[in-house]
Amino acid sequence: MLSIAHSRRRRRRLEWTVLAAVLLGLVSWLSTPESLGRVNHLVQDAGLRLVSRAPHPDIVLVAIDDPSIAAIGRWPWRRALHAELITRISAQNPQVIGMDVLFNDADLDYPEDDLLLTDAIRRSGRVVLPVLRRGYGPTGNATDLPWPAFAQAAADLGHVHVAPDGDGVVRSLYLREGPAAAPWHHFSMALQCVAQAQQPGAAPCPRPAVPAADAGPWERTDHALIAYAGGPSQFTTYSYIDVLRSAVPADAFRGKYVLVGAAASGLGDMFATPVSQQSRLMPGVEVVAHVLDARLLDEQIVPASHTLNSLFNLVPVTVALLALLLMGPLAGLLTSAALAVGTLVLSVGLPWWGGLQFAPAAALLGLMLAYPLWSWRRLSAAAHFLRLEMENLQRQGLSMRLRRRPGDSADFLERRINAVERASRQLRDLHHFVSESLQQLPSPSLVCDPEGQILLANQAAREHLGGDAQAPLQGQSVVDLLADLVQAGSRQPLITREHLHQKTIPEHSEGTDAQGRSLLVQCKPFTDLANAGWLLTLVDLTDMRRALQQRDQALNFISHDIRAPNASILTLLEMQRAYPGRMADDELLRRIERYAKASLGMAESFVQLASAQAQEYHMASLDLVVLLAETTDDLWALARDRQVDLRVTATPEAAPCKGDRALLRRALANVVNNAIKFSPEGGVVQCAITARGPHWVVSVRDKGPGIAPELQDKLFTPYQRLHDRSHPAVQGVGLGLALVFTVVQRHSGSLEVDSDTGRGAEFRLVLPRGEDGPAGSNN
Repeated sequence: MLSIAHSRRRRRRLEWTVLAAVLLGLVSWLSTPESLGRVNHLVQDAGLRLVSRAPHPDIVLVAIDDPSIAAIGRWPWRRALHAELITRISAQNPQVIGMDVLFNDADLDYPEDDLLLTDAIRRSGRVVLPVLRRGYGPTGNATDLPWPAFAQAAADLGHVHVAPDGDGVVRSLYLREGPAAAPWHHFSMALQCVAQAQQPGAAPCPRPAVPAADAGPWERTDHALIAYAGGPSQFTTYSYIDVLRSAVPADAFRGKYVLVGAAASGLGDMFATPVSQQSRLMPGVEVVAHVLDARLLDEQIVPASHTLNSLFNLVPVTVALLALLLMGPLAGLLTSAALAVGTLVLSVGLPWWGGLQFAPAAALLGLMLAYPLWSWRRLSAAAHFLRLEMENLQRQGLSMRLRRRPGDSADFLERRINAVERASRQLRDLHHFVSESLQQLPSPSLVCDPEGQILLANQAAREHLGGDAQAPLQGQSVVDLLADLVQAGSRQPLITREHLHQKTIPEHSEGTDAQGRSLLVQCKPFTDLANAGWLLTLVDLTDMRRALQQRDQALNFISHDIRAPNASILTLLEMQRAYPGRMADDELLRRIERYAKASLGMAESFVQLASAQAQEYHMASLDLVVLLAETTDDLWALARDRQVDLRVTATPEAAPCKGDRALLRRALANVVNNAIKFSPEGGVVQCAITARGPHWVVSVRDKGPGIAPELQDKLFTPYQRLHDRSHPAVQGVGLGLALVFTVVQRHSGSLEVDSDTGRGAEFRLVLPRGEDGPAGSNN
């Protein structure tokens, strides 16, 4: 399965590599501005419209508009009017006057008007006149110049050509055009040069030489994009007729760049521009104003180089492809959309932020194609995978069929999904059945992955490991949860990560945990369709080990302790037969009686302990005060024979408790009996009952030899006699306190010992309180 998954990942990466290579190659090929020009222009023009700026305040237009035509008459007008216009504007001392009107011939009807215009231009000293190319055929290399008198009087000349793109929109121009021998600079450059020449100490503008008739073909150099300030009518504009009528402010042209040109309908050049609104064309003089505005504000837009433009288009497409490979479908889609928006924002903003104009159409196309192409490939792979999985499920016995069922959609992929959904439902049902079956197992059972992370756990495991039957164990490490489970001899952990990784865990191993429980760990590796794992079962052997220990102790008791008095009786009888009369009959009978009583006492103690450990307790309400009184009354004769003072020093009026009356009385009798047996002659045994929170404490105190602290943990172990050497005359087999311990534990209580060598001992039986009530029924 791992090799299949690896092969599937390798195939996915190969498909992604092929798609990335093809798509990036296509984007690189289309990254030139000429490719996908309409889309590039659409984005670039939108940027020019969205990111507009305020026009330069020193640029003023004088428009030959429709009101002027209506007032003065049809075009062309007499040149005396133009002379008057120049005179009136010059009177306000502008920086420069650009007359975007071509005067290339003499006025034969009114020759004196030419003299007036020539004089007005010369006296102004700051008038710039336009230059035009004549013809566009193979021989169209001549230049339309102003009439020589006007050209000589003008401060400078400049061409007013633009460079419309294939869609007819004016986005750029050439700063130098004309015959190769003497090209003309643009009209805006001429205006700037004349304005600078007006400064004190500045040199006059160099006048280009008038080209000869055979000056060579027309050439254009220094291509530049036009950084439009905004749409039409951005600049301060006055009507031609208003200037002649002095209907403009007295300082309207002072220190300004004044451009005079046609703006009337059907008169002069009108251009479509990126910033044109609602199909409104822009007059040629206004285009010149935008070019002059950009030069004055040093706003320059330069087309990005092919290398930069390629990187600009390739980077977002590459990032989108990586996102599709490494992220999910939604994240890949959102990333692609964000990259497309980011590309558009940069395309709009970079011309103004960095002066670079990019052609983003290739990147947008790549981003549009990346997601659907990759989704198509992944969809095809998913359909192929679903078909294979369905075939595998059929081979494994699931009753799924790829054929179309009634009610199924006609969509191929949806049918595959429905079939897999039905198979998944069966698998979920099977998983639920296995999980429920696992829950019913009485032993703690765990299903883990190869790293030891728990996948499934039954209720017994949660109770055993978590303490809370509802606490989930999924996701936790079995190594951490079973860290306290160690081998009995070496104390080494049974379950470690090294054992899991190396698969060296034995199928059956036994150990003990921190609570002293003996556990058998059954470990079985398994392999599912996707991965390997472990099935661990914990079998609690504590009761069995305790039973075996009790059996061994019973066998030892039967083979040693209980045989000793019986063997002594047989020895006495054999001696009497072999040597009659050596021992008096009374002495013989007394000894046999003593050994028989000892044997009977041992057997009775053994039976009592076994009953306390195994029999069902008959719980009923009782009074510990009455129970203690009865116990001391029964042992009063024994205390008198031993010359021990048995006292009940303190008790409440009643100490209600719920328990097995006979077993509790036997336990109290054993404790008091031990205290009497180990007390010296003239000693005192004190009994008392006190309250401690929700418990009653029945204490028995003696003045005996005491018990060393290091021996106290063996007090309640069966067949342990701690005073064989110090008090050999005290009869017993070490079962009395074991019975006390068992009875108190079965009553949900505890047994406490306060003792030390030479200062006696105090045993305290801590038992839960019962409901208050009359105790008379306990008698």
